[in-house]
Amino acid sequence: MADRYQQFTRTPVGKFLVPKLGLPNPTPLRRYKPGQPHLEGPALLGAAPGGRLEKFLHGQLAGAGIEVRELEAAQGRYGALVFDATGITDPAQLREMYRFFQPVIRKVGYCGRVVVLGTPPEHVDGRERIAQRALEGFTRSVGKELKRGATAQLVYVAEGAEGATESTMRFLLSAKSAFVDAQVIRIGTEGRPEVPVPDNWEKPLDGKVALVTGASRGIGASIAEVLARDGARLVVLDVPAQGGDLSQVANRVGGEALQLDITAGDAPAKLAEHLTERYGGVDIVVHNAGITRDKTLGNLTEGGWDAVLTVNLVAQLAVNDKLLADKVLRQDGRIIGVSSIAGIAGNVGQTNYGTSKAGVIGMVDTGAPTLAGYGGTINAVAPGFIETKMTAAVPLFIREAGRRLSSLSQGGLPVDVAETIAWYANPASGAVNGNVVRVCGQALIGA
Repeated sequence: MADRYQQFTRTPVGKFLVPKLGLPNPTPLRRYKPGQPHLEGPALLGAAPGGRLEKFLHGQLAGAGIEVRELEAAQGRYGALVFDATGITDPAQLREMYRFFQPVIRKVGYCGRVVVLGTPPEHVDGRERIAQRALEGFTRSVGKELKRGATAQLVYVAEGAEGATESTMRFLLSAKSAFVDAQVIRIGTEGRPEVPVPDNWEKPLDGKVALVTGASRGIGASIAEVLARDGARLVVLDVPAQGGDLSQVANRVGGEALQLDITAGDAPAKLAEHLTERYGGVDIVVHNAGITRDKTLGNLTEGGWDAVLTVNLVAQLAVNDKLLADKVLRQDGRIIGVSSIAGIAGNVGQTNYGTSKAGVIGMVDTGAPTLAGYGGTINAVAPGFIETKMTAAVPLFIREAGRRLSSLSQGGLPVDVAETIAWYANPASGAVNGNVVRVCGQALIGA
């Protein structure tokens, strides 16, 4: 559904009235198109004394075709500001953040990027732990100050994982992360800190087999399209009632349509058998299937509770258990869940849905060590307000509030969720494990 208010802000009348009245002024976001440069403008790279990431970052940015400048040569507008804060070991040294950003923060260009990199606070002690935890407040605040579609992120990099940051930096600095804002990402050393570099960054999933559930429309269909664009062979799954739409998606992505109700008792076994016989296993599993049965708790039936928990959580756990037990998920495999902002902040009339989506976060927390033992990863996205047929049916004023109550003052698109999932799926993201990243434009609810 079109965002008519955003369209109005682009008209001559809107351009005059919106700033005069102090109304939200959403910037049309720059989204990825094959072949486009990562940034519109150079990246300014800085570091606190003793930072351990700067030399890696310089090479990674240059390798992505990004012009890298140092603070001494600061001039004009910048596509990105990148700061290595790993050298900050005492709160007094946080002044280094101010010294780098204050002179140039207003020079961040249209849909520009701010990325701060630090050390996971839980990996250090004492005053260093305090200082590194402080980076989160800085980054989230900057995200709320930036204008013109720009975003800010914080990336915590464990010691020993310095060489495993490239896929994350490429994602965050590109238009693929258009609706990801003020998030905290952790890159660790469990599993595979030494990650492969794709032969072709435009097709990093060449040779991979990907399963996407709930793929007949909306976000699921977009996930399938983006994974196929990146080179994966797709198996798209949905219930038989969605068979017609599912076949259309399969045809678009050159994949296979699989009609299966994942809540059936024998569904995990059937799925495991199918993936083994047809493909010899699976590399990427995206648990997108989900339903809502919205009622306030006092009006919610037992059936409405059970249906949502079964589809959105219990069935996913059963599938994971089977694919791992039978070794259908290959080494370096990826399991990716779709949570929701409702699982973080809650929502009126969605106790069942919020419970299930918080459970997906629990699935990630619990599964991360297990997947690391297989050389794989498990992560999740948590979408905020995304423009779909479901949100188009939301009452007008609630819909408008959902769109405007974020730092980007607009809803996201299904492709924004899909791009984040494709970053998780990238073989070069092998050190990104146990993360839940909100795709919400820094929603002001549950932040």
